This record gives sequence, structure tokens and C-alpha cells, in this order.
Amino acid sequence: MEDKEIIKLFFDRSENAVSETERKYGKLCRTISHGILRNSEDAEECVNDTWMTAWNTIPPKEPCFLGAFLAKITRNLSISLLRKNHSQKRYSSETSLCIDELEECIPDSGNSRIEEILESRDFLDRFLETLDTKQRVIFMRRYWFAYSFKQIAEEMNMSTASVKMSVSRTRDKLKKYMESEAQVHEER
Repeated sequence: MEDKEIIKLFFDRSENAVSETERKYGKLCRTISHGILRNSEDAEECVNDTWMTAWNTIPPKEPCFLGAFLAKITRNLSISLLRKNHSQKRYSSETSLCIDELEECIPDSGNSRIEEILESRDFLDRFLETLDTKQRVIFMRRYWFAYSFKQIAEEMNMSTASVKMSVSRTRDKLKKYMESEAQVHEER
């Protein structure tokens, strides 16, 4: 079933909306959630919460890209559950490490411009466009899907050391990109 048809089912408040969404995007959402949480039961809970959130937000929202809309919901719910589990000392160290790595990229300037940039919807898209395809794939697998270095290396036929180096260089580029964006905003 096409996305437009599924979205129409949501607007019609048809119960088939959830089953069709599950059929088309269940595997994607489970992969995202499991990559972050590293726990099948918690991942399943987040995926079910994704369907509920979609049901409660469509309508009035009408997503342009249903898969991306659902992936973002799943990721946000998974990270929220991860933080909750972390506070209860039940967390995935790999995912926490990913989050910590990205936090290190954020320039420590106390600059409100940095916060504005990070909240900008298209900031990350603009940054990703500066990367070549291989760097972009590695970066997204590490920080969107929370893959381990070993998983990325196996999937991309690279050494773990090469993946770590690529991720490190991309984080450095991200930090410099944020700093330059902040400077441009200050000059405006």
C-alpha cells in the first residue's frame, strides 16, 4: 500500500491504518529501536508507542514522508526510554557512548547561537550534504541507528579502525561546521 493511502486511512480513522503501517514500516522501526535500546522487549514497546503516536498525530499532521516521520518518532521514543533506563541503570552502553560522542562535538561556548543552529530543522541535512556518500552512511549508522563500530565495519567491508577514524574525522567536521554556522548567525 502506498503512503498516501495509509495516511488517508489515518485521516478516515480506520483501524487498518495501524495494521498497514505495521506491515510496511514495522521492520524499519524495530531495527531503529533495537539499535538504540539493544533489547527486543523495549524495542517492541517503542514500536507500539510509535503506532499510537502516529494515530494521535495524524490528523492533523499530514507527513510528506511517512517512513521518515515514523522513524523519527521511533528514534525519539527509543532515546527517551534509553534515558529512563539509564537513570535506572538499565541501559545499553553502546548507545550511551554514541550520545556522549555527539555531545563532545558541540562547541562549548555557552553561545545561544549554537542552540539555535542545533534546533534548526535543516542544520543536519546541510551538514550531511558536505560529506561524501561513504562518510554519510557511516555517520548515520553510528548516530542515527546507534550501530557499533564492529557492525558498521562488517556491513561496509572495512576495518573497525577505519570506521573509528572516519567517525572521528566526521565529528571534527561537525564541530567545525557548527562553529562556522554560529559565526554566520552572529554576523547577521
